[in-house]
Amino acid sequence: MTSIKPPGFAPSESGWRAEGLRYHSLGSFLRHRFGGRVWKVSLDGALPCPNTDGSLSVGGCVFCDAASYSPSRRLGLASVGEQLQHGIDRLRTRHRAERFLAYFQPGTNTYAPVERLRALYDEALAHPRVVGLIVGTRPDCVPDEVLDLLAGLARRTWVSIEYGLQTIHDRSLAWMNRGHDYAAFLDAVRRSRLRGLNIGAHVILGIPGETRDDMLATASEVARLRLDSVKLHNLYAVANTPLGAMVARGEVRLPELDEYVGWVVDFLERLPPQCVIDRLSGDAPPGYLLAPAWCRDKHAVHAAIHAELLRRDTWQGRLHG
Repeated sequence: MTSIKPPGFAPSESGWRAEGLRYHSLGSFLRHRFGGRVWKVSLDGALPCPNTDGSLSVGGCVFCDAASYSPSRRLGLASVGEQLQHGIDRLRTRHRAERFLAYFQPGTNTYAPVERLRALYDEALAHPRVVGLIVGTRPDCVPDEVLDLLAGLARRTWVSIEYGLQTIHDRSLAWMNRGHDYAAFLDAVRRSRLRGLNIGAHVILGIPGETRDDMLATASEVARLRLDSVKLHNLYAVANTPLGAMVARGEVRLPELDEYVGWVVDFLERLPPQCVIDRLSGDAPPGYLLAPAWCRDKHAVHAAIHAELLRRDTWQGRLHG
């Protein structure tokens, strides 16, 4: 099977640098790819996770509470179509948005029979204002037949698959109770790339026991693999999770803002300039987030990262290659 990269990813930093940016933001990418603003709508396919259904574990990842990042679970919305229309109506009112990406976000969105997945994806893509599909999943839950399904959809629309990498270090993955190792991620990337899929990864900075060098090793691997996009997350604790209990007992120290900002800029410097930075930090809604308090103010976090990029007079890709 030959690899055919779909069009849309900027080959260099010329686009975002021309906009006065110091990293390849998601907004910049979407403007260049679709010719204007496009917004993501979070969708919940109500699919299980092998880390909670007993296949691997029943405890889940130490940081995970799906409701904390799933609007549909908090609002009690049912079908994919209902969720999608609710999200589109809200974004059209708030941002005058007209085009959208269907983002299957919470849960493991490839962990079901192919026909069920096809029905979920097709329901989302049938909406006339949806111009693409993003599927979030685990790297150990992508059998070839599911990747073939996504590759088929990618022949008629824009498709990206997002894997929860978090870190390349197996000891950290074990601490998080991920239920897979780094080799599983490498295998998923290899098979996704053979099918020409856009590939994104989630990375957590500030995992207990990881040094700055450990985090930079993850950055170097993301760069070596030439992933299409990356979501950076600070380690944060939400209620009703093992991590939340560890923080409450004083067993885990979460990073301070200045620490996290420094790690993000270090990370950005080592990535290829064409890698899309889908997110710079993470947080949770009121009532879920326990700590750190600073991540509630996303604007302030982003401003601090921009300030550090300016202070160092640096940019994404400056130390790449």
